[in-house]
Amino acid sequence: MRIRSFSALLTSTIALLFTFNSCVKDSCTRRYVYWEPVYRTKDEVRANIKNNPVREIERPGKIYIRGNYIFLNEIDRGIHIIDNSNRTAPKQIAFIDIPGNLDMAVKGNILYADFYTDLVAIDITDPQQIMVKKFTENIFPERHWGNGFSPNPTMTIADWVRKDTIVTAYCGGNGGLFGGLKSADVLFMSNPSGLATSGSSAASSPFGTGGSMARFTIVNDYLYAVSDYNLNVVSISNGANPTLSNKVNIGWGIETLYPFNNRLFIGSTTGMFIYDISTPTVPVKLGSFSHARSCDPVIADNTNAFVTLRSGTPCRGFTEQLDVLDITNINNPTLIKTYQMTNPHGLAKDGNTLIICDGRDGLKFYNAADVRNLVLQKQVTGLDTYDVIAINGWALVVAKDGLYQYDYSSVSNVNLLSKLSVKN
Repeated sequence: MRIRSFSALLTSTIALLFTFNSCVKDSCTRRYVYWEPVYRTKDEVRANIKNNPVREIERPGKIYIRGNYIFLNEIDRGIHIIDNSNRTAPKQIAFIDIPGNLDMAVKGNILYADFYTDLVAIDITDPQQIMVKKFTENIFPERHWGNGFSPNPTMTIADWVRKDTIVTAYCGGNGGLFGGLKSADVLFMSNPSGLATSGSSAASSPFGTGGSMARFTIVNDYLYAVSDYNLNVVSISNGANPTLSNKVNIGWGIETLYPFNNRLFIGSTTGMFIYDISTPTVPVKLGSFSHARSCDPVIADNTNAFVTLRSGTPCRGFTEQLDVLDITNINNPTLIKTYQMTNPHGLAKDGNTLIICDGRDGLKFYNAADVRNLVLQKQVTGLDTYDVIAINGWALVVAKDGLYQYDYSSVSNVNLLSKLSVKN
């Protein structure tokens, strides 16, 4: 069943445009792109959360690794399962359809993922024959927009279909009704949450590893998941039966979280917060650092936190920089130094090597032995980078055009191991 709610809206918009253009001269034809939701019942959508055939990567988001497998989020659609036992030839083996999915984390053989407002626990003992174990409902109530414009609240957006349309618009002055949108600009967006994983682990660890853009992370028997303004604490001591233990309000504009030494470093559009989780179900705020409004992933080590600030539609800021903070006094983080960047996104640190995804400026490798004097050792250009996981000389990078893997065991000679391309 498909409800063409956007079609009706588009028809009205086009009618308005033609009415507008009947009164003006210098009109021109332009092509616009919008995304139309496909609605199905919640039961139908849940039944389809299973191993489905491999599909092309179109809109890559978060990354997560566990052993020899990579889990790559397809924004709002689900998770690609990739066999990475050979890093020079990764192989897509399945796709899990999870509408509304943006985040994931793994402990043992259970993968946890968001499904709009709900949390789903999936047994991945056999990644090619996964089994849904439980839906924990309403963990993320702020994502209720998932029911979209459906007149029936029992319906859920199951997918998005790209649509193209031709309209006639006024071309004079400042660009007409849409202020100068050019060919193929997006008229309606399918992803209000935007693009939206921390740490390192050995292959034998029961825990997986995500990147710095994570909103999910696992520490021992608890899954921590941030929403726009809450820190959700979910007990996973019984892995297949996740249970909400606590919900802590931490402000607004929350974006990412990163675990280190029984602490959570939380990035928001206005600053960084540090919470103690020595008592796992009762996170306690220790300190914070405020900055100008900007997108803000963060990572940390024993003495420093590294925060990238960037402009972008979800954040509406104008700052493009890396802030290095002193966290030796955990209750009062202080700024050590700011480094100017192009459009920094995710980052990772492996020993003294700091890796920054600097958007269209590619991937940057710094010697961070002296945080007051970061030295750029290598820059890989030609890709627009989003997030990175770095472990023992191996980097897994999400970029706009694909999933890259690099060997940086010699930083002066970074080698591309493989690339899974994004569909044009």
